[in-house]
Amino acid sequence: MRRQAQRMERSGTPQSPVSGTECRKCARIRRLPCRAGLFLRAFFVYYLGMDIITLGNELLRQKAEPVRPIGAEYRKIAEDMIAALHEGKGVGLAGPQVGLMKRIFVVHIDRDVPRVFINPTITMTSQDQVKCEEGCLSIPGMYADVVRPESIQVQAWNERGRPFTLDAEGILARVILHEYDHLEGVLFIDRLSEPKRNKIISKWEKRKKA
Repeated sequence: MRRQAQRMERSGTPQSPVSGTECRKCARIRRLPCRAGLFLRAFFVYYLGMDIITLGNELLRQKAEPVRPIGAEYRKIAEDMIAALHEGKGVGLAGPQVGLMKRIFVVHIDRDVPRVFINPTITMTSQDQVKCEEGCLSIPGMYADVVRPESIQVQAWNERGRPFTLDAEGILARVILHEYDHLEGVLFIDRLSEPKRNKIISKWEKRKKA
């Protein structure tokens, strides 16, 4: 999720999917058997750089796989993801955004420590909904108001393989939900009305061609 000014308003929201395309290299890696695929994805992350993929890459529309086991290599992966997050001036980054199709994301909001979530599960969402502006490192420069629960509870494992439960509200809850969506192949624009979503996609495509 991209860092930007926030504004809130209570409301409701629709959802709808958008499709994209996938580069040949990512497609070859994704089709490999589990262990070989994980090794080459790790190689891609460590040695080819943690480039953030953008709207139009099919990996953003794929559901990420659970991390099993949570090995020592995930400490390095989490460290590199946090570095990429800071470089992109964001507040959240998920594995699929860097071509790693595993259920991991990192979050670092203002006045808080960096947090790592592996194999997360959202166990509670509040009935209260809030509207707030969101952006995304995978759709840079595009922003829109999105409605999400005001508070949540999430269970996950950290980069050392230790389980934890976190109650979050406000911007932290929003960023966690935004990044969790990435693990499900969902982008924030999917939570907009069709006209608003199409407007953002059109602006994005024009910007890419410019």
